[in-house]
Amino acid sequence: MSGRTSMQHTYADIDAYIAAFPSNIQTILKKIRRTIQKAAPRAEEKIAYGMPTFTLNGNLVHFAAFTYHIGFYPTPSAIKKFEKELSLYKTSKGAIQFPIEKPIPYDLIEKIVAFRVTEQKK
Repeated sequence: MSGRTSMQHTYADIDAYIAAFPSNIQTILKKIRRTIQKAAPRAEEKIAYGMPTFTLNGNLVHFAAFTYHIGFYPTPSAIKKFEKELSLYKTSKGAIQFPIEKPIPYDLIEKIVAFRVTEQKK
């Protein structure tokens, strides 16, 4: 993966995006995708900003693979809402970094997506 970020490439769809990564990263990305689909079954998929994006009345969440982490972008409100649970991870205003060498918190991702679904219904 050599420092590559999702922003440097154009992908036709999420399948093409995932296929561009090594198999160990593909496994993580596929599980994140399934986790989001489970929590937001009505959300639509697309590539936006060069990364997999789920939409539901606007952007719901984005995710992307980087050399050492998976970036998850659920909006600042979700990061604030789950601040305590996210204290183990590097975060910024709208982004969370899940280190690739550590277990990905799929249950937390599901809770965050469910929160975003509720937010988007307003």
